[in-house]
Amino acid sequence: MSKYVVTGGAGYVGSVVAQHLLEAGHTVTVLDNLSTGFRDAVPAGAEFIEGDIRTAFDGARGAAWFDASYDAVLHFAAFSQVGESVVQPEKYWDNNVGGTMALLAAMRSAGVRKLVFSSTAATYGEPARTPITETDPTAPTSPYGASKLAVDHMISGEATAHGLAAVSLRYFNVAGAYGGFGERHDPESHLIPLVLQVAQGKRATISVYGDDYPTPDGTCVRDYLHVADLAEAHLLALDVSTAGEHLICNLGNGNGFSVREVIETARKVTGHPIPEVAAPRRGGDPAVLVASAWTAVDRLGWRPRRADLAGIVADAWAFAQNGRTAEDGRTAEDGRTAEDGRTVEGGCTS
Repeated sequence: MSKYVVTGGAGYVGSVVAQHLLEAGHTVTVLDNLSTGFRDAVPAGAEFIEGDIRTAFDGARGAAWFDASYDAVLHFAAFSQVGESVVQPEKYWDNNVGGTMALLAAMRSAGVRKLVFSSTAATYGEPARTPITETDPTAPTSPYGASKLAVDHMISGEATAHGLAAVSLRYFNVAGAYGGFGERHDPESHLIPLVLQVAQGKRATISVYGDDYPTPDGTCVRDYLHVADLAEAHLLALDVSTAGEHLICNLGNGNGFSVREVIETARKVTGHPIPEVAAPRRGGDPAVLVASAWTAVDRLGWRPRRADLAGIVADAWAFAQNGRTAEDGRTAEDGRTAEDGRTVEGGCTS
C-alpha cells in the first residue's frame, strides 16, 4: 500500500478521492486551509493538516511533515469560481498558480516524483467542436480557466526538466454524492444542486437561461459525471503515471443532458414539481459541452460506471436529504461537505 497527500481534501471532489484511497488501503494525509472546505468533510482515517498550500511546504525547502515517504500528491487545492475569478483575478493567480509552484518545489526537494492534478474543462473555453478532445485548442475565457491552464504548462515543464510523473484530469460537470460526501456550495452555482434546492423548498423556482439554443429542446447540453467515477479515475492515474511524462485526460460520460432533461429527471427522482421560469441567455454559455474521454479509456483503463442521469440525481438527492447515500453508510458529523467546484459553470440555470 502507498502513502499519499491530498491537497484540498476537505472539498467536494478531494474528500471523495481521499475516501476512495482509504478504502483501497492507502495511507492518506489531507492538507486544506478550510477556506472553502470543511473539517468534517475530511474522511475518518485520514491525517489532517490545516494549512495553506502557498506556505504549508515552506517554499523550496519542503516541510517537516512532507518527505520522501510519500509516494504521490493528488492536488485539488484551488479557488474555482469562474465569476469571482473575473473580478478578483489576482486571487486565482496567487493561489492556483503560486500555490502549485510552491507544491512543485517542495516535491522536487523531498524527492516525491508523482502528481495527479485536478484540471478543468474551463481550459478549453468556447469549444470549436464537440465532443472536446485533449488536442483541441485551449483558449480559456476566465482567469480561473487560465490559471488551471498555466498550471498544466508548469507541470509539463516539470516533467520534462525534472522527471515528474504527472497526470492532469480535465473534468466536465461533476455531480452526485458518495456515502457521506456530497456537493455543497455557498453560494450555489451548479445545476443539479440548484434544482434539488427547489425540490427541498429552499428555492421557489429554477431559472432556465435560454431556450432557443440549437439543441433538441432548445436548452444547453452538458456532460455530467458521477463523482465516484471521477474518484476512480484518480486512482487509475496513479498507476499509469510515467516519469518524465505529463499525461492529460478529459473525464466525462461522453453523453450530454440538456437543462430540461436534468430538471425533468429531478422531478421524477424527488416527486416534486420543481417549477421553472424562462430567462434570457447568459453571455458565454456554449450550447453544448461534451467530453471525449477516449484518452482516459485507452491510457487509464477507465470507464464511467454510473453514467445514468437518474442515478446521479438520486445520489445527490439522498445526500441533500440525509447527508449520505445508499452506496456507503459513513456520514460526516453533521452531514456537511465542502465546496470544490471543479465543474464547468455556465449550466444555463441559476
